Amino acid sequence: MDISIIAPVHNEENNIRELYAELLKEMEAIKKSFEIMFIDDGSSDNSFEVMKAIAKRDKRVRLISFRKNFGQTAALAAGFDHAKGQIVITIDADMQNDPKDIKRLLNEIDKGYSVVSGWRRRRKDNFFTRIAPSYIANHIISFVSGVKLHDYGCTLKAYKKEVFKDFKLYSQMHRFLPAYAKLNGAKVKEIEVNHRPRQKGKSKYGIMKTFNVISDLLTMKFLGSFSTRPMYLFGSIGLLCLLLGFISFFITAYRTFYLGKPYATPMVFMMVLFFITAVQLFMMGFLAEILSRIYYEVRKKRTYSVQESINLGEDNNGQGR
Repeated sequence: MDISIIAPVHNEENNIRELYAELLKEMEAIKKSFEIMFIDDGSSDNSFEVMKAIAKRDKRVRLISFRKNFGQTAALAAGFDHAKGQIVITIDADMQNDPKDIKRLLNEIDKGYSVVSGWRRRRKDNFFTRIAPSYIANHIISFVSGVKLHDYGCTLKAYKKEVFKDFKLYSQMHRFLPAYAKLNGAKVKEIEVNHRPRQKGKSKYGIMKTFNVISDLLTMKFLGSFSTRPMYLFGSIGLLCLLLGFISFFITAYRTFYLGKPYATPMVFMMVLFFITAVQLFMMGFLAEILSRIYYEVRKKRTYSVQESINLGEDNNGQGR
């Protein structure tokens, strides 16, 4: 299978047939083997029946239905787990992403990129509830991750399958896949894509999802930068607290013994607080190091990822390299 297209669906009964027709037209023109995977994320309307009827007519359409609404990340994770294609395309089912852009994404993949992410530069959404919060979130993600993209929230993306094979998706972390991939050495490209106004149905996104991005962003940063060396993170913050503790100690000693001022000042409590925090952070770092080593050794998971090798024969697990 060359290409898998994953479309998460939640209450989009009026858009599914049109999306299927457009995807079919574009994919048949590309002339590569493909499958269309609809993931029904606990729809309460007639979406499942519409997709079921399409799947019965066309064996290239595969359908997964959740027991309840688990969210877009879970829907994409299910699609990734069952996708057969060597290249995976993700697309929204609300018809705002344009299937005509799929060919352009694939062209960039053919140039050697592992991830090609869409950028809705001329976005057709409400400015205050969608565009402005997204603008802020994208800048925060780019700053924290160090991977500069204009539009992390665009679902229209293309991935080589190996990008996400060792990455488990939780919460809203699907939007961080390009950053995670680049932090692990993958080549990432962003291209402008067409964005269409919603004609049917209602948007499932709200401004509160922007705030959920922050906690997921911290998790992504830890997994991408410190999963194999957690002491670098906890130890660095611990050293900072230790330094502040010594500064507080010297200030307190100077005030007490040189200036003759009372010993009991807020600086004493700050000194104690910094020292205790430093010890706790060092202990957390040690525990995280132990857990990290257990994780990699029990699962026999390598701390590196090989892109290509030549003439290495087979490794100890009998897998070719």
